[in-house]
Amino acid sequence: MVAVAESAVARVVGIETNFVNLRGGVRFLPMRVAVFGQGSTVSQASYATTKKIVTSAKAVGDEYGYGSPLHLVVNELLPPNGGGVGIIPITIFPLKDDGAAVTAAGTITPVGDQTAQQTYYVKVNNIKSKEFTLAVLATVADAVAAIVTAINSVINMPVIATDNASTVVDIDAKWGGASGNDIVVEVVGTEAGIVFTVVQPASGATNPDITAALAQVGNIWETFILNCLDITDTDTLSLYADFFEPRWGPLVKKPGVVFTGQTVVSQATAIVIPEARKTDRINAQLVAPGSDNLPFVVAADQLAAAVVIANNNPPVDYAGQKATSVTPGTDAEQWTGIEREAAVQGGSSTIEVVDNVVEMSDTVTFYHPAGEEPPAYRFINDIVKVWQDLFNLALIFEADAWKGAPLIPDFQPTTNPLAKKPKDAVTAIGVMLDALALEAIVSDPETAKKTIQANISATNPRRLDVSYTYQISGNTGIISITSNWGFFFGTKAIVG
Repeated sequence: MVAVAESAVARVVGIETNFVNLRGGVRFLPMRVAVFGQGSTVSQASYATTKKIVTSAKAVGDEYGYGSPLHLVVNELLPPNGGGVGIIPITIFPLKDDGAAVTAAGTITPVGDQTAQQTYYVKVNNIKSKEFTLAVLATVADAVAAIVTAINSVINMPVIATDNASTVVDIDAKWGGASGNDIVVEVVGTEAGIVFTVVQPASGATNPDITAALAQVGNIWETFILNCLDITDTDTLSLYADFFEPRWGPLVKKPGVVFTGQTVVSQATAIVIPEARKTDRINAQLVAPGSDNLPFVVAADQLAAAVVIANNNPPVDYAGQKATSVTPGTDAEQWTGIEREAAVQGGSSTIEVVDNVVEMSDTVTFYHPAGEEPPAYRFINDIVKVWQDLFNLALIFEADAWKGAPLIPDFQPTTNPLAKKPKDAVTAIGVMLDALALEAIVSDPETAKKTIQANISATNPRRLDVSYTYQISGNTGIISITSNWGFFFGTKAIVG
């Protein structure tokens, strides 16, 4: 474009100012977090189900209910004390209880009379209630009233406590569906006269349908998706796979990975669902064997760590990232090295517990088709690397410079600065591969550049066909060292 039109004849000095992007290299794909979960249908039943970008857990609690899956998850992603995902956008896709939903329900039943003054608290999925003290001669009715007040005084609790005839405390999840069955209740304190019997919340059933929520995703590239429903809801896992798999397609180019929490102790049980979905490169489970945290909280805490790495330094793996809000199971409940190997082979992510802190180990999708070794879409970190290539290709060839440009053969001279030739595409991709290699996303760019082919179609003069093959970098998942040793026997004396 010229400052003064070529047809001008009157004397004039024209100066046009344009911004030129002088930044070299590649751009990292900006990560985003999408959360599909329920609000509290006890306290906020009228909330809207329109997707929404959120910036604080408090705002989510105010609108969708404190202690709801949405609130508890965002509290992990954006903790009040800072950290979490930082400025990475979080979009929530609110779900309402299904019309036929059943809420998980349990009880706490005190029996006897208090013989000594003691202080207690109730722990629900590692969230502590207010402390309460029962004095000598306190009755069952006193205990019931104290427990109800203690639980309901903590707004982050995922349950509502209700006084049932001054003899039983009814415990109900704040939302309906099977995911409420993962609620774990414990009365903590030394029993003295009054004995507390806990029946864990159960019988929750019929999760919400996510179809309408998925329809709201649109043309936004949501990269890391958090599923707040339970891992055993395979119908929902299929809905995610059916929606996000086509987004790998050449016309959409916006795939994502869906994470669901899993806290089952048995490694063999943990891989049952992944083993039944061997070609599923969309779904993944984030685990914490034996943890009493809600599974979606387990997933949220690990996702928060992983997405920051994926956003800021995508070739780096997530091993060693700490999930500090997750309370691990006992040492005996943790998977051995052999079990972790079997878990990854079976399509499950793994963790290790170091100094009583959960650390991410292998982060994988369900994808492990028989006969494909290594599975191409197993490690999520590898998928993120491929996304960088996809994202930067789109930046190059969807830019204005390529839109509607004249397309001419490589051998043809031209004075038109907007004209494009096949070799321009070869050059652009070569530069991109070099830049991706500098970021340690691609290995051996020289070999990759030799594979680039670009040709004007023989049947359509408005079509440019381009292909190339590249290799992504690996990661230090396994380090094998052989250290040999022997005895020192001294040296022979030298006579001189």
